[in-house]
Amino acid sequence: MELHSVILGEGKPFLVLHGFLGMSDNWKTLGKQFAKDGFEVHLIDQRNHGKSPHSDEFSYQLMAEDIKHYCDSHNLTDIILLGHSMGGKTAMLTACENEGLVERLIVVDIAPKYYAPHHQQILKGLTALDEAKLTSRGDAENFLKEYIPETGVRLFLLKNLYWKTKEQLSLKLNLNALKANVENIGEALPEEANYDGPTIFIMGENSDYITAEDHSTIKEQFPNAEIREIKNAGHWVHAENMKDFYDTVIRFV
Repeated sequence: MELHSVILGEGKPFLVLHGFLGMSDNWKTLGKQFAKDGFEVHLIDQRNHGKSPHSDEFSYQLMAEDIKHYCDSHNLTDIILLGHSMGGKTAMLTACENEGLVERLIVVDIAPKYYAPHHQQILKGLTALDEAKLTSRGDAENFLKEYIPETGVRLFLLKNLYWKTKEQLSLKLNLNALKANVENIGEALPEEANYDGPTIFIMGENSDYITAEDHSTIKEQFPNAEIREIKNAGHWVHAENMKDFYDTVIRFV
């Protein structure tokens, strides 16, 4: 699959993978900063997200293969690979399965373990929104309040809206495929998966995605990993405390 991306700057390749229901645009501000620091930043839309192609098939194995294909198509080697949440799982598997491709790995607020499905209410709201065929972004936000009370989460999701016609808003997401494969989002990394290159796991102080009990598993599969906590941030670490997140990443790379 030929993934859509936005490429910023010149220098060492630095690939960024968004989380579930996100897109490359979520990382544009940080991408521009990394580009100014001398990196060639690739903000990538994963399959069924953003402007990348849609497919009924959706799994971490396929998404890791997509990234390998992307690197081959763009002649990229010795990359820095950053992934948030779902993108972090994709990044982990990509590094584990492609020896020599990833020089440094950055995993943001996700562990290699299994996570029970927990996006049902969001998917329910997005389904209702898509079926409502609304004609203004303001109406769309008000509509989503019934399902998603958190303003930040609502605004994040509403970035998926685009004008399908001059009169009708629609979603960029392949919602049907994501709902059909939602169980795959929480899938654990294979136990035999291992990457011994320089790695950093960045967790939000107010997030429960990485717990103290997860540290030993992380070290088993990523023996050269360090784990860093960002204060005053939850799961969307990079958005909630951008300065400290940026400083942590730049020191690592």
